Amino acid sequence: MTFTQSIKTCFRKYFTFSGRASRSEYWWFFLFTILGGLFFGFIEGVINGASGTPGGPTLLSGAFNLATFIPTLAVGWRRMHDSGRSGVYLFYPLIAIVGLSIFIGLFGGTELLTSSDPASLFEGAFGIIVIISLIIVALSPFIVVFWLTRPSQPGPNTYGPNPHEVSQ
Repeated sequence: MTFTQSIKTCFRKYFTFSGRASRSEYWWFFLFTILGGLFFGFIEGVINGASGTPGGPTLLSGAFNLATFIPTLAVGWRRMHDSGRSGVYLFYPLIAIVGLSIFIGLFGGTELLTSSDPASLFEGAFGIIVIISLIIVALSPFIVVFWLTRPSQPGPNTYGPNPHEVSQ
C-alpha cells in the first residue's frame, strides 16, 4: 500500500473498527498525521510569528488533529487485529496511567497531603507497588508499538481475512 492509498483508505474507513489493517496502511497514515501536524504547526508559527502566545490557540493543527483522531484510532485498532490482538490493547498505556493515578489517589493521597516529604510515597510495600506500576506505565507504550510492528498473521484470523492475501 502506498502513502496516498493509505490516506484514502483510512479516511474511507473513518469509523471502521472491524477487520484488519496492514503495517503499511497503519504506518503510512501515522506518517501522514505527523507530517500534517508539523505542516499546520509551521503555518501557525508563520501566521502568529513571534507575537504568538505560547500554548495559545492552534486552530489549524487543532482542526487537523480532530479530523485525524478517529481514523488514527480506527486504523490502529484494525492493525492490532491484523497481528491477532484485540484493539483494546491500544489503550494499555492509558489504562496503566489511570490505574496508577487511582491507586495513588486512594491509598497515597493522604500521605501526599500530610507529609512534608513527597519521597515518602516510595517507601515500604506501597512504594514497591508504586515503583512497579511506574515501570509498567513507562514500558506499556513500547509494548504497544512493538505489537503494531508485528507482521500480519497469515491467513484469516478471528478479525477477518489477511489484507495481503487475495481472496478467491
